[in-house]
Amino acid sequence: MHITALTPNLGVEVTGLDLADAVAAPTSDRSQLVTQLLTQHGVVAYRDQSLDREQHKAVGRLFGELHIHPSQRGPKATGDREIFTVTSENGTGRVNGGRWHSDVSCDTNPPGGSILRLLEGPPSGGDTLFADMHRAFTTLSAPIRDLLVGLDAEHDQRRDLRWYGYEPIAGVTYPACAHPVVTSHPITGLPLLFVNEAFTERIVGLGDHESAAILAMLYDHIARRPDLHCRIRWQPGTVVMWDNRAVQHHAVDDYAPYLRHAERVTFSGARQPEPWTPS
Repeated sequence: MHITALTPNLGVEVTGLDLADAVAAPTSDRSQLVTQLLTQHGVVAYRDQSLDREQHKAVGRLFGELHIHPSQRGPKATGDREIFTVTSENGTGRVNGGRWHSDVSCDTNPPGGSILRLLEGPPSGGDTLFADMHRAFTTLSAPIRDLLVGLDAEHDQRRDLRWYGYEPIAGVTYPACAHPVVTSHPITGLPLLFVNEAFTERIVGLGDHESAAILAMLYDHIARRPDLHCRIRWQPGTVVMWDNRAVQHHAVDDYAPYLRHAERVTFSGARQPEPWTPS
């Protein structure tokens, strides 16, 4: 097995470890290593994997109960509710994950992490970028950090739907919840910036123009600091997992005229996001 750092601060690539072996023995050293690598590095790309759908879900269960996406909770939902299909046609401007986000942060207890298995991809392009939310917070100036600690922000699925061009349906309840702007990582206790362009609607207690200005600054900070980022270049057999509380991600739409098709499993957070307070 070889573990190669993607950057000094975020992400590793792993070769020579078969995830199918890890789920076949969920209490083994290999399965424990899988969970440890995610906590330590935030993003882990496993190469040369051949998981089927049930094995994919079993990898998610190494971390706990599987999370069901809001679109698959209703009585009319069809198919495997534990699998979220990510199919993106290039050039539409509305590809799955086409802006910086944390998966389903609008839930009361957002996913603790996600695991994406590529089924079909372009011969080049279609990379995924990840951004470190601990360093996104610590690289802000001290006055801005002080301002953000203790604030809450509203997250709403309807914001994300509108970006994709869907109008919310009258009478349907969509997930929405307020979370701390700066959360504490449930395992490490490190402070994390927990607002994202896809789901975060406004900061509670601020005027509309104040909230919009601060959120725009934070979104720009996340997007324009390459030192916060790592990049995954997808290959056949690649499985990528990420800590959904500690990183955000962005799917790059640059692979015309090809298709990108993948399946995602998410696992529930250990607990609801909790505010970080300086010691």
